[in-house]
Amino acid sequence: MALVTSTSISPQAAPVVSRPNVVAVGTIVWLGSEVMFFAGLFAIYFTLRSTSPALWAMSTPHLNVPWATGNTIILVISSFTCQFGVFAAERLQARKTGGAFNLAKWGMVEWFTLSFALGAIFVCGQIVEYSNLVHEGLAFSASAYTSAFYLTTGFHAMHVTGGLIAFLFTIGRAFAVKKFGHKEATTAIVVSYYWHFVDVVWIGLFLVIYVLK
Repeated sequence: MALVTSTSISPQAAPVVSRPNVVAVGTIVWLGSEVMFFAGLFAIYFTLRSTSPALWAMSTPHLNVPWATGNTIILVISSFTCQFGVFAAERLQARKTGGAFNLAKWGMVEWFTLSFALGAIFVCGQIVEYSNLVHEGLAFSASAYTSAFYLTTGFHAMHVTGGLIAFLFTIGRAFAVKKFGHKEATTAIVVSYYWHFVDVVWIGLFLVIYVLK
């Protein structure tokens, strides 16, 4: 009687399916709706300007363009510091591993803290500008121009404030967890998406309101 031996065939490994991160995709979709929101604000501004060109010519000289330019530079720099924080988060480095002035050793917390400070300076700069304009008689209800100006820049300032809160949440989460992992890194990445978005929107607002006035 012949001895029949059976060879066990190992099943092939299941293919690994790479799926996009749900949080990142959701953030991008939400930012798409925010683009439509600000597009509506731009449309309001351009419509009012086209119907009242004389009012725009009379009101825009009150804008402090050098002040707004400096404030814009601060916000743009904060976008770079935010991205450096993302780079640190991607290598799962929550906090600095060297001296306080050794930027190469900074972690996500240090870069995001600096980004928060720069963003807060930007918001304070907006408040100072509003105060000066009101002092010159350009309050919200003074004219169609002031209404359009405060609506567009004011809603943007509110979004920047939301980003500052997100920075604080991300920094706090880094301190709360025992080990900084991929979930915390994902949080930092999606916050950077939002921050870059408000940065780009402000550049558009700056060009339209202060440069192409």
